[in-house]
Amino acid sequence: MSEEIEELQAILRDDPYNFQARRTLSIVLLDNGFNEEAKQNLLYLVRTFPDNAELLYNLGIAYEKLGEYEKAERAYLRAIVISPETDFYYNLGLTYIEMKEWGKAIVALKHVVDVDTDDSNTFFNLGLCFFNQEEYEVAIEYFQKAAELNPQDLFAYFYLGNIFKILGQSDFAISSYQKVLEIAPDYSWAYYNIGSIAYEQGQTEAALQYLQQTVNYNPHDVQAYMLLVQIFITQMRVTEAMDVISLALENNPQNGDLLYALSQIFKLNGDLEHYEEYIGESVANYKTLSLPFDKVKAEYSKIKAQMDEVRAVAEQSVSENIEEEPPSEIEYEQEPSEILEGEEPSENIEEGFEIEDDIEP
Repeated sequence: MSEEIEELQAILRDDPYNFQARRTLSIVLLDNGFNEEAKQNLLYLVRTFPDNAELLYNLGIAYEKLGEYEKAERAYLRAIVISPETDFYYNLGLTYIEMKEWGKAIVALKHVVDVDTDDSNTFFNLGLCFFNQEEYEVAIEYFQKAAELNPQDLFAYFYLGNIFKILGQSDFAISSYQKVLEIAPDYSWAYYNIGSIAYEQGQTEAALQYLQQTVNYNPHDVQAYMLLVQIFITQMRVTEAMDVISLALENNPQNGDLLYALSQIFKLNGDLEHYEEYIGESVANYKTLSLPFDKVKAEYSKIKAQMDEVRAVAEQSVSENIEEEPPSEIEYEQEPSEILEGEEPSENIEEGFEIEDDIEP
């Protein structure tokens, strides 16, 4: 805890009614992430000074940071009634964005741009609201204005790229994503989106290059790995597909989508045992499976039934072919001892084979 906080707390221990010290402490607590403590101090001050718009505004910030958005909304609205400051409207707009109340956010944020026409953040957030309402043409205007006011706003360019991609304007989309990469060369999602556009256009080698860059910068991007595997499988480059999946699972262990993709590679290779094993693993990890679970489960049930039948037939075949245990001793028509006791040699001795009686040593 910072020295400033400790000093202010010491002042309040000596003088609990030092409201200026308590207000300053609240702001310092907010700045240092002690949001619950800040909220308690601000609630005390607001009960004492219910018509102080600045206190209500700071209380709204505390609620917002704690994720208590409905309470934040009420605090900001009370502050606006007392004093309609643009900062109050801006934070109210952000709160509505968190609540996904896009229409209300637009109304609040337009109050800001009516007063401050150079606030790039507000233009960006308006663009975000219209984007989420699928009013793409209006969103383009706001994102372009945000980028004009702040040429380093990579998110404005990124959303422009997304809109142009949705509208099928691939050249504009790629141009926007390239602008993102000029600002942030390691922004993996821009690489991914350019790669996916290249793939859709049949430019597979270009797609591979951009997708490889994606996973280089973000080794946890499952979508990029999946598209890489799809391209390799389409080109029958099975070894490369397997290498990609192995790397993907190292970085994203027990991912349902990746395990399913691995099962399909084994299926393609005719390795039904591993196909069954890994599609079963994908079902077990259904929480990270984006494919329709019922479809994958049905596929797993089908291959499992087939393999159970194969195993049952194999076990039956082994059972039928088990022979009786061979005798532990050779069975003779005569006891071996009788042969050893001087019985005449067998008539089966080849002719011409003679036994000499008195062979000298």
